[in-house]
Amino acid sequence: MSGRFGARLARAVAEKGPLCAGIDPHPGLLQAWGLPADAGGLEKFALTAAEAIAPEVAVIKPQSAFFEAYGPPGVAVLAKTMKVCREAGALVLLDVKRGDIGSTMAAYTAAFLPLGAELEADAITVSPYLGFGSLDFAVEVAQAQGKGLFVLARTSNPEAQGLQNALLPNGKTVAQDIVDTAAAHNAGVGPLGDIGVVVGATIAPGELDLSALNGPVLAPGFGAQGATPADLRALFGPGLPGVLPASSRDVLKHGPDPEALRAAVRRTRDSLGPLEKDQ
Repeated sequence: MSGRFGARLARAVAEKGPLCAGIDPHPGLLQAWGLPADAGGLEKFALTAAEAIAPEVAVIKPQSAFFEAYGPPGVAVLAKTMKVCREAGALVLLDVKRGDIGSTMAAYTAAFLPLGAELEADAITVSPYLGFGSLDFAVEVAQAQGKGLFVLARTSNPEAQGLQNALLPNGKTVAQDIVDTAAAHNAGVGPLGDIGVVVGATIAPGELDLSALNGPVLAPGFGAQGATPADLRALFGPGLPGVLPASSRDVLKHGPDPEALRAAVRRTRDSLGPLEKDQ
């Protein structure tokens, strides 16, 4: 690994396209694959998905919770899965949504971002809802170690709207203020900053101004939650770099056959094409 996360991400997307493929070992998917809901079934599911999908995409996003649910054996499977994905050439965005203050946030950061950590990821998701400043240590470590952060800004779940669209005394919504703070960390960095945001692909166009972000945008809600490539173009507009549409269950439902998984990833990836609006 060398260079800043944003630069590595830009290169990976230029080579393999913007799709972020999730590995979410949901109990229902394990059952659909004919696997038991135990650590053995988890490992078979996760490694089969990783080996089939990781070579095809720029970014892989394991959902940590579905591994943690199995206790220490599940965490061991997560570490193995991440290693397989990185060895296949994919960037690993670990979906952990951590957010706390002081030494607790430092401990979360130490678990995932330093080089050589057992659960070392290229980037993680974080929550700013104890104040964006509570993430300062994670930002510093990420930038020093060539890693990235994706900060929850405007998520796709319906429960988020009231909080994330609430107005602050500065006249901005909470979500917009998060985006603008991330943008400040990315100012002047090229070709793409290291501090991204999470913006659901199912929100209404016009809710957020992302024009100054200069960083990546993780866009969950693509596929199973209903967002289409046309929705992505309408929401994110022409020419915005770094948009990563995320899809997991729409791909994973095609397992356990590895070739069927690869074919599903390729179809999904190819359906995106360029995210710019047609000229």
